Amino acid sequence: MNVIERQGAFDRLAAALTARPLVGLVGPRQCGKTWLARRYILKFHPELPAGNILDLENLRDLARLETPLLALESLSGLVVLDEVQHKPEIFQTLRVLADRPERIARFLVLGSASGAMLRQSSESLAGRIRYVELTPLDLSEVGAEHAVKLWVRGGYPESFLAPDEEESYAWRSDFIDTFLQRDLGASIRMPALAMRRFWTMLAHLHGGMLNLSDLGRSLGISDTTARRYVDSLADSFMVRLLAPWHENVGSRQVKRPKVYVRDSGLLHALLSLRNESDLLSSPRLGASWEGFALEETIRRKSIRDGEAYFWAIHEEAEIDLFHIESGRRIGYEFKFTDSPKATRSMRRAIDALRLDSLTIIVPRGEVFQIDDTIKVVPLTSL
Repeated sequence: MNVIERQGAFDRLAAALTARPLVGLVGPRQCGKTWLARRYILKFHPELPAGNILDLENLRDLARLETPLLALESLSGLVVLDEVQHKPEIFQTLRVLADRPERIARFLVLGSASGAMLRQSSESLAGRIRYVELTPLDLSEVGAEHAVKLWVRGGYPESFLAPDEEESYAWRSDFIDTFLQRDLGASIRMPALAMRRFWTMLAHLHGGMLNLSDLGRSLGISDTTARRYVDSLADSFMVRLLAPWHENVGSRQVKRPKVYVRDSGLLHALLSLRNESDLLSSPRLGASWEGFALEETIRRKSIRDGEAYFWAIHEEAEIDLFHIESGRRIGYEFKFTDSPKATRSMRRAIDALRLDSLTIIVPRGEVFQIDDTIKVVPLTSL
């Protein structure tokens, strides 16, 4: 497996560029955004002038955009701006250009910091821009036969396609170091070594409640600073904060978010789990599986970030993932087991949340119904 076409992502990008004058292709660094944009150009704009493609990490292109309106207003057809998070103020210029009645150009902007980009563009570009999120590889793209490999190595193409486990692990370790020094180093005044320690602490919390006070005390920083660091990692697609859902059930419900390292391969590198054998003997095995299955489920079911929750009553009941789809209340539990069964906690959650369905996601096996509400589904059959 040397090339993965990513046809679904390609189709989403093509549809967005047909519908909107401005499209933002966002996702973590090294997940394939530039590759996907080039593939789109080769198919639909093979004669695109080189001057229509600007990389904001290239000093020459960055200099051209010192006066962005002057640099961009004469361009026609597709215009591509890569690594746009380095110049977020350019969105004001893009609003002016997108509003021209003749619409002589369409703009594709690529970036690896979703939160900053969305905040910058949410008001000035409302109704003009459509965001397409590109994640690392998922099961629908690599095939069910590679499920364990994807779980162990994660979905970054360079890691997943590496010739062996050692090369994959080395790539992920290098990626973490480069990301901390290059991406976060520009926005967070904290040594890369200390930031790696902070990220590693989050990895040990993976699947658990986020306690900013404990994190802050461990590093000698305030709760506010710890929150800023977590938000920076979330904005860069490195971690997911899963918000708690609240119901009027008369019990003490959990109010803190849960934290996950979004890519399982990066999680394993942060925890020094070099291969499948290390993972299977690790006490973090269940938490790793939960996070991997959670990300796959959110992608496969197209659940938006603001519509994904977990629910829990302290020491009584919990649902790993909850969302509402077309009025139906749906829950998911992620269990690394060959013999799944309904539990008291699940029954309590079904009653409290009035669930229409509860699906237990497991690594392997057959699809079967436990009762009218609870179903068991292997992840590869989701």
